[in-house]
Amino acid sequence: MALIEELEDQGNLLFKYRSYIPILFLVITAFFFVYKIQTMEMPLISQNYWYFCLIIGFLGLAVRIYTVGHTPANTSGRNTDQGQLADELNQTGIYSLVRHPLYLGNFLMWLSVAMLTADIWFIVSFTFCYWLYYERIMFAEEAFLRKKFGDHYLNWAADKPAFVPKLMAPVTPKYPFSIKKVLKKEKNGIFALFGLFWLFDRLAYFATWGELKLELNSWFWLMVGSGVIYFILKLLKHNTKIFDEEGR
Repeated sequence: MALIEELEDQGNLLFKYRSYIPILFLVITAFFFVYKIQTMEMPLISQNYWYFCLIIGFLGLAVRIYTVGHTPANTSGRNTDQGQLADELNQTGIYSLVRHPLYLGNFLMWLSVAMLTADIWFIVSFTFCYWLYYERIMFAEEAFLRKKFGDHYLNWAADKPAFVPKLMAPVTPKYPFSIKKVLKKEKNGIFALFGLFWLFDRLAYFATWGELKLELNSWFWLMVGSGVIYFILKLLKHNTKIFDEEGR
C-alpha cells in the first residue's frame, strides 16, 4: 500500500473513533497530574492560573461555536457513524481563514486541560501528539473533499492554512448565525469543560490529602449548573422539534 493510501486509511480510522480516543489523553493527563502533586514536583498553582486555563478552553469553544453556527446541514459535523460527509464546501466565515477550524477549537479545549499540569514538557508533548493524531484525520478529510469537489476545493484551499488562521478579517459568512444549531450540536462543550476542571480539582485534593472528598465549591456548582443545562437541551433535542431548522 502506498504511503498516501496508508495515511488516508489511518485518518479515516481515527476519524471514525475520534470521539473516544481522546479519553486516553484524559486518563494519561490525570495520572500525570496526580503523580506530579504526590511527588511534590508541581509548583504551587494559583486559582488565577486555573481561570487562565479555563479561558483557553472557552476560546476553543468559541471557535467551535462560531464555526458551527454559520454552517449548513451535513457539513462540519460529528459524523462518527456516517464517515466523511459534506453536501457543500464551506468557504466563508472562519473557513476563509483556516481549513480546519473545528480541530483548532478542539485543540484549544484539550490544551486547557493539559495546561493544568503546569509542566511545559507535558504540554509540548501533548501538542506534538495532537498534531500527529489530527494530521491524519485532516489528511483523510482533505482527500475526501478533493475527490468530491476537485479543482473547486483545491482552488479554495490553495491559500488557506490548515490549522493556524490567517491574521485578517474573515469573509462574511454565507449563512446567518444559527443559535439553534449551536445549542443542538455544541451543548456539551461548557459541561465538558466545567466537568473536567471540577474533576481535576478533586484529583488535586486526593493527591494532596489522600482521600476523595466532595466539596461544594465553585467548580462543583459550575459543573452542576452546566450539567443541568446540558441535560435539559438533550431532552429537548430528543423529545421536541424546537431545534429543527431547515437547511441547518
